[in-house]
Amino acid sequence: MTQTYNITGMTCNGCLSKVQKLLEQVKGVSNVNINLEKGEAAIEMKTAIANEVFKSALQDYPKYQITAALPVMEMHHHTMAAASMDEDEKKLWIVTYKPILLIFLYISVISVITASSANGYNTMTAMRVFMAAFFLIFSFFKMLDINGFADSYSMYDIVAKKFKPWGYLYVFIEALLGVSYALNFQPFITNIITATVMTVSIIGVLKSVLNKTKIRCACLGAVFNLPMSSITIIEDALMITMSLLMLFLIK
Repeated sequence: MTQTYNITGMTCNGCLSKVQKLLEQVKGVSNVNINLEKGEAAIEMKTAIANEVFKSALQDYPKYQITAALPVMEMHHHTMAAASMDEDEKKLWIVTYKPILLIFLYISVISVITASSANGYNTMTAMRVFMAAFFLIFSFFKMLDINGFADSYSMYDIVAKKFKPWGYLYVFIEALLGVSYALNFQPFITNIITATVMTVSIIGVLKSVLNKTKIRCACLGAVFNLPMSSITIIEDALMITMSLLMLFLIK
């Protein structure tokens, strides 16, 4: 018998090979065929094997999560439970993107507080602090596993796909942009670089989301397993908009 499973956390062929080898070692498994792009594995087995057995096979690598796809015989139950699943998906969305939502909230609060004074509110300062915190925090998470980020980024970025070292350079560019915004160093040049880099980045993101490609978003590096979605588009678009607006406001 053959059962299809969904596997998250795989970002490259190396991940595919590792997961395939681990699953093939499970007693009773005769063949494992993995589709990296879809994040799916078709596992042939002599008799039914509990999903917990496969989870145990991957337990030493917690970033790889395996779940059984919905069997054909249960499809009619899926239709009956559609309303309930929609509610569960909303809850799952909040849980999935909780890290990035919290980061944006904290950055926004810090920016507003910093830009507020007895003399009024300085919009330019708020945007500069926001950009500084954004780039520094996001580059920090990428640096925790720079190799994992480079692997994930090369899956969808138009430059990193052809030149993988760009993924490594991108991390340090983000960090330098964060420092530049924090110091208000050469604001014209800093904003030009930001607008250019983020515009290139958003192209790959748009292609992936529009094509409904199920891959991991590398915005927070390999620390959090965030799927590519409209959140990533909003994130990049916000950086582009703010950098262009700051260029316009520079005196």
